Amino acid sequence: MKALTWQGKRDVRVEEVPDPRIELPTDAIIKVTSTAICGSDLHLYEVLGPYLTPGDVLGHEPMGIVEEVGSEVTHIKPGDRVVIPFNISCGHCWMCTRGFFAQCETTQVREQGKGASLFGYTSLYGAVPGGQAEYLRVPQAHFGPIPVPTDHSDQRFLYLSDILPTAWQAVQYADVPPGGTLAVLGLGPVGQLAARIGRQLGVERVIGVDLVPERLALAAAHGIETLDLRAVDDVVATLIDLTGGRGPDSVVEAVGMEAHGSPAAKTAQAAVGLLPDALARPLIDRMAIDRLDALHTALKAVRRAGTVSVSGVYGGEVDPMPMMEMFDRGITMRMGQCHVKRWIDDILPLVLDPSDPLGTEDLATHLLPLAEAPHGYEIFQAKDDACVKVILQP
Repeated sequence: MKALTWQGKRDVRVEEVPDPRIELPTDAIIKVTSTAICGSDLHLYEVLGPYLTPGDVLGHEPMGIVEEVGSEVTHIKPGDRVVIPFNISCGHCWMCTRGFFAQCETTQVREQGKGASLFGYTSLYGAVPGGQAEYLRVPQAHFGPIPVPTDHSDQRFLYLSDILPTAWQAVQYADVPPGGTLAVLGLGPVGQLAARIGRQLGVERVIGVDLVPERLALAAAHGIETLDLRAVDDVVATLIDLTGGRGPDSVVEAVGMEAHGSPAAKTAQAAVGLLPDALARPLIDRMAIDRLDALHTALKAVRRAGTVSVSGVYGGEVDPMPMMEMFDRGITMRMGQCHVKRWIDDILPLVLDPSDPLGTEDLATHLLPLAEAPHGYEIFQAKDDACVKVILQP
């Protein structure tokens, strides 16, 4: 089959790789009909390359048609249309039974000190072949795949794999009080959906912050108040001024480790990227090469006793944090990989609503064949050609 493989920094290629096959009774094989490029895939394109091996198949936002199932898979069958969550969880371990699917103890990558295995996301998370391919082996398929109806386009359902529940969790974790204000830092796909979800769930005021004109325009089209970073000297002071001198009640940080506004950390990331993998890995995992401008903005802008919800991906362990200020101001932080299946029952009625209240069908700006995946990565990473979200169609 054809699949998108990682070959090096900013070097991804569509190549022929072996077809997947059933290996365990809990496996399934799906024929991929749509698979998206996620913002966190761009970290693989740049920063997290030392944890990849040339030939690794990328991608963790797939959906498709079931081709084959193992003997212990009973809730889906060949011919069913399914969405595949990005985290691989068993549904029955201690963590899963408590709704913490991203911490599944059955698929947990203990040797790396990480949580549940993820599709297409480095040796840190199990080196499981990803879904930017014609076919995908799905481990733990007795639990993971989400059956969806045959009506509506793939775009209506595809985001259930990751970014829609990730945005939902971000807003839930933000714990916006009645009558409160939610600021969303970063209006990429997750930020766009988080802002829309905030409005859908009744948040009185949602302010989206970004510097890309197309992202700001898309948020504004959905009734989101926007703040253009290019138009202000101090985004923290501006957010505080916009909220009566107090600051937003809650902030969703939807940017992550490659934030703009951190030139020293950007230089450090580039320098580490030039090192041999054996030297780069401990620096990435332990020595904090995150670019923290967005996170620090969130912590300094949120009001006293407010909540910061972090959905952006970070990697370091000794990143400097303004602990005195965080403690003095009584800030609550919640974060982590999304527990996808925890939120599906809440989200699915909105996805099935004929009016598409979350705007799932207007988010993707580029629908490309799998053969053009390298171009999709290029324009998404560079924010060229008004690119907000890329869907690949094998």
